Amino acid sequence: MSDASQEQARLDPYTRVAENKNINLHEKITDLHTVIKNAKIGMLVTRDANGNLHSRAMTPATPYSDKQINLVFLANNVTHKFEEIQNDAHVNVSFCDPSSTDWVSYSGRAKVTQDKELIHKHWSSCVTGYIGDLKDGVHKGDKDDPRVAVIEVIPDEIKYWITKHSSMMRKAQIVVGAAMGKATASGELRTISQEEIQHAQ
Repeated sequence: MSDASQEQARLDPYTRVAENKNINLHEKITDLHTVIKNAKIGMLVTRDANGNLHSRAMTPATPYSDKQINLVFLANNVTHKFEEIQNDAHVNVSFCDPSSTDWVSYSGRAKVTQDKELIHKHWSSCVTGYIGDLKDGVHKGDKDDPRVAVIEVIPDEIKYWITKHSSMMRKAQIVVGAAMGKATASGELRTISQEEIQHAQ
């Protein structure tokens, strides 16, 4: 470890205590799916041509496979997020479960497609409620509507936090840690690296 890394670890004891690097990829992915499913809604962040960041709530499409790393969203392709992805494919998607404080952060790139097989696989009638039936015989709000497109987020890195104790236990740990002047972590901070992502895919 370099001197700079040692100093960073000294000044940020919380991360040092929380980080768990001794866990296999299968368990990482299983717990990642648990956090996403509990959080339900993610915030997709894109960048426009002026460099402004915009975020919006998105619900990942199902089904999930046990080894799935990529996120899939169904959306209306005439909305601004598609212009922004075309301008810059780098995106972030974050999830937070307020009941547990578990969170996930995806850093990666968005790929847009209108592959019918993929749309049909992930189709949910809830999408109709977002894009509507325009009653013109073409834009019917169904899986064959030309506005429906897939945004697939292909991650470069995934970081997430998962709690391992009850809310009462977490509060007790913080109180004891504060009294003793020690940083405590009531959960684990994990990283799924680019190498692990490639292996999973």
